[in-house]
Amino acid sequence: MPALAINRNDGPGVDTPEAGRVALKFFFNLMAHWGCSVEEQRTLLGSVSNTTFYKYRRTPDIRLPHDTLERISYLMGIHKALSIIFSNNLGRAYEWVGKPNTAAPFNGQSALRYMLAGRVVDIADVRRYLDGVRG
Repeated sequence: MPALAINRNDGPGVDTPEAGRVALKFFFNLMAHWGCSVEEQRTLLGSVSNTTFYKYRRTPDIRLPHDTLERISYLMGIHKALSIIFSNNLGRAYEWVGKPNTAAPFNGQSALRYMLAGRVVDIADVRRYLDGVRG
């Protein structure tokens, strides 16, 4: 029996306009659930300009910079981990991000406040923390 060939080019690549549209749609939906302000959203996207931010809000098919895709990818991982951890109450998953947390690396601040330092590594730290909690 012949092996099933998998063509890695079957779906959209991460550097395509379609991938950008999907990523931005996810991002803005998540931001609504988290209750983030425009300034917070701009920071999480990498301190993008107002012009760029509002261009993204229209969620056109747009090729996103690698840094922006990386940030959104980490946010997707955070959302997934929280959805698993709080599988019985998705509302708590959305609230967790804004609540103070005494665990390292947060040291009393919320995960959102921690991520708003603006560096990709800060968002990655939250994802790694949650992946550790999740197991």
